[in-house]
Amino acid sequence: MKKQATALLILLIALASLPMMAQAFNEPFYITLVGRMVIFAIAVASLNLLIGFGGMVSFGHALFIGLGAYAVGGLSFYEINNGWLQVGLAIALCAVVGLITGAIVLRTTGIAFIMITLAFAQMFYFLMVSLKQFGGDDGLPLSQRSDFGLFTLNTDSSIYYAALALLILVLLGTYKLIHSRFGMVLRGAKANPVRMAALGFPILRYQLAAYVMAAAVCGMSGVLLANLAKFSSPSYLAWSVSGELIVMVVLGSLLWRGNLAAMIASPIIGTLVFLVIEEVLKASTEHWPLILGVLIVVGVLLSGFKTNKDAT
Repeated sequence: MKKQATALLILLIALASLPMMAQAFNEPFYITLVGRMVIFAIAVASLNLLIGFGGMVSFGHALFIGLGAYAVGGLSFYEINNGWLQVGLAIALCAVVGLITGAIVLRTTGIAFIMITLAFAQMFYFLMVSLKQFGGDDGLPLSQRSDFGLFTLNTDSSIYYAALALLILVLLGTYKLIHSRFGMVLRGAKANPVRMAALGFPILRYQLAAYVMAAAVCGMSGVLLANLAKFSSPSYLAWSVSGELIVMVVLGSLLWRGNLAAMIASPIIGTLVFLVIEEVLKASTEHWPLILGVLIVVGVLLSGFKTNKDAT
């Protein structure tokens, strides 16, 4: 575990120093590229709370990335560029939608849970496509990046550092949450919901609270993504994005096994590995999705074989 902690610390230091290195070598593209990875790591960390610790496999988590992005884009459309208002709207919107949708989907389990979360995400996707005043299928460009008064997200570097700081806060918050009474009940509900209910714990309330928190955190990644791209698009809500988030969670858990602390940090590894492979394949062939899919299947099968072998 000490080796993992050291490796994670080195990785965070490398991420923190990347903008300076990119500017030194006159390669600003890497700030945008890795910044996107850090932003998605925030979304994956929020989904990891649901899947990794709560056993709730949401196939519509990209819904909250889209809502966060359109909170920025919608206010920017009306020339409201106050970052605090945009963040407040994003969190409130994601929390309310998360509360309503969560109250419905959490009354189901298994494949029904997965399909209903997907259905809600697709509903909002087509809603955004139909809103022609906000660009419809073409998306909505930002008139200006978010202004927080004391600082602005007017450069890629500022967005990068804001995303990295938020990611670290999310990971630390997750660590505290999982080791609290709330986290223990959430993990207990994942392991044996019948027993936890028999002990008198209101499982649904705990799961719903986790669902709403994950939605709000994911909405923050949408705020940052919209600022990085200077654009809000319905594609952020697409089912394919939700699928990629799940793959990143699973990939991180396979590559970064260990105790609870390792599980909390695994989204960073899964996100970086997935998106780096994606970028390399994109630069190599137009058929990259097929190759990426094969690599993921092979990786999961090999990991499962190794786990079974170790168990015997």
